[in-house]
Amino acid sequence: METALYLIPCPMGEAANEQVLPSYNFKIVQNIRHFIVESRKSTVRFLISLDKSFPIDDCTFTELSEHTDEKADLSKILLPLEKGESMGVISDAGCPCIGDPGSRAVELAQKKKLRVIPLVGPNSMIMAIMASGFNGQNFAFNGYLPVKNGEREGKIKQLENKVYKENQTQLFIETPYRNQKMLEAILKTCRPDTKLCVASGITTNEECIKTKTVQAWKKEKVEIAKIPTIFLLYK
Repeated sequence: METALYLIPCPMGEAANEQVLPSYNFKIVQNIRHFIVESRKSTVRFLISLDKSFPIDDCTFTELSEHTDEKADLSKILLPLEKGESMGVISDAGCPCIGDPGSRAVELAQKKKLRVIPLVGPNSMIMAIMASGFNGQNFAFNGYLPVKNGEREGKIKQLENKVYKENQTQLFIETPYRNQKMLEAILKTCRPDTKLCVASGITTNEECIKTKTVQAWKKEKVEIAKIPTIFLLYK
């Protein structure tokens, strides 16, 4: 296969590999022994799920996560690739480098003019937009919003204003255990007729994607405290 830095998606939650990943990906991964990962543990679990006899002991795993110092020297992180051996970037869930620290490795590869090949796989943000009924031609992913009360509501209001001024779908996420507080903040802050899509557990058995007005959401009991969720706002 072509020598490159491969961006390797993995399932989100307990979804079976064959449900969300092309068989082509398996063939690529089987030939890679150097990985840049968000966490070694989750990556090893993923590789063994692809092939129980995957030669883990022959592999190298370099962790690049949110805990990696922004000033850390990454100059040698792509050394195997520079020597002619393919490498893979793997996130803990879904597609790497989207809302994920793996993008730092790709940035370096681009600077060094090394080949980068993204593989097809599940991306919760894109899948949420697909199922929301919102504008898919103009949207923005805002990552995590401020946690402090007041700051969070202020940011939500700012994003809602962009929806109406720019006709732009606004996406954001929260740590699962804070999902309920985020939902409460949205319902308290946004206009009654603003549309909210709550997309939870995408590709898993818990998957639930619903779009309603803020006013309608206020009448429904929602339990998303432990489920990965994406929130989308639109008019």
